[in-house]
Amino acid sequence: MYVVTVEFKVKNEYVPSFRKTVLQQAQNSLSREPDCRRFDVCFDPKDDTKVFLYEIYTTENAFKEHLKSDHFNNFNTEVKNWLDGKLVQTWVRQAKGHP
Repeated sequence: MYVVTVEFKVKNEYVPSFRKTVLQQAQNSLSREPDCRRFDVCFDPKDDTKVFLYEIYTTENAFKEHLKSDHFNNFNTEVKNWLDGKLVQTWVRQAKGHP
């Protein structure tokens, strides 16, 4: 499985809008992309401006298709000016029971 983590730093004045928009993005990804297996949205309990995403796709190509989707591009365009920072990292998930 191909794992993507994203850390957002949201500008204070956009926190409520970003929360609503990122939750919709998660729902869209899960409902419209059969190869998107997980899309968790996590909010820092001590800092409203920090948001963490944990996404799992069946393959790297499935994630690349996600990046081409209308719903992702609409989300990305809408929130880009709401952010003070964004860190995207990718990982390969090891199957359970394997060293």
